[in-house]
Amino acid sequence: MSEVVLRALAHDGEVRAGDDLAELVAAALARAELTARDGDVLVVTSKVVSKSEGRVVAFGGTDDDKRRLIEGEAVRVLRRRGTLLITETRHGFVNANAGVDLSNTHEGTAVLLPDDPDRSARGLRASLRHRLGVSLAVVITDTFGRAWRNGVTDVAIGVAGLRPILDLRGTTDANGRLLEATEIAVADEVAGAAHLVLHKAAGTPFALLRGLDASFLGEGSIAQSVVRAPQGDLFR
Repeated sequence: MSEVVLRALAHDGEVRAGDDLAELVAAALARAELTARDGDVLVVTSKVVSKSEGRVVAFGGTDDDKRRLIEGEAVRVLRRRGTLLITETRHGFVNANAGVDLSNTHEGTAVLLPDDPDRSARGLRASLRHRLGVSLAVVITDTFGRAWRNGVTDVAIGVAGLRPILDLRGTTDANGRLLEATEIAVADEVAGAAHLVLHKAAGTPFALLRGLDASFLGEGSIAQSVVRAPQGDLFR
């Protein structure tokens, strides 16, 4: 029987520009009395990645300030409703307000998405391998809404050591029928599961997932494999 275990990892204190996330993860593991193993998946919220990379900017607090900040992070605005903008970022993400985050940050500041979340994931994975001596996969997450459904969930915006999409096209189901369109969003499913234990106000920016099938491990990127190109989008 398959089993996956998720454990939230706490960080005591504020993450600041220049902080070594691998060091913070190692400290969080020690605090939780956990030893990372090959094949584990480390889930990291994008906010702490952004803060460590200096992606925190001044924010004046007005609606106009917010609009200018969002438009500066977007390559295009797809829809507007009051102060809510649905945007496409330079990463290719279609999301609310270009991922500009005003929660859990100091007054008068805003947190932007990492410049290149896939690169951030690869760098953190390499640092963790050096520090801990094990091969972890890394998933960087952010909270997105969904078209046609209420509520938000976490999705993967950066990945390293994990195949973000498991392509089952050309294989057969349990009844021998050929699968023609099935692609499993592995990285997003990991991110959504981790969201259940990474509570917004709990000071837990990391989670360790254990038990993922080895077939899900491998190379890939969110930008190349998950972000849908405009020509493949029936609604844009």
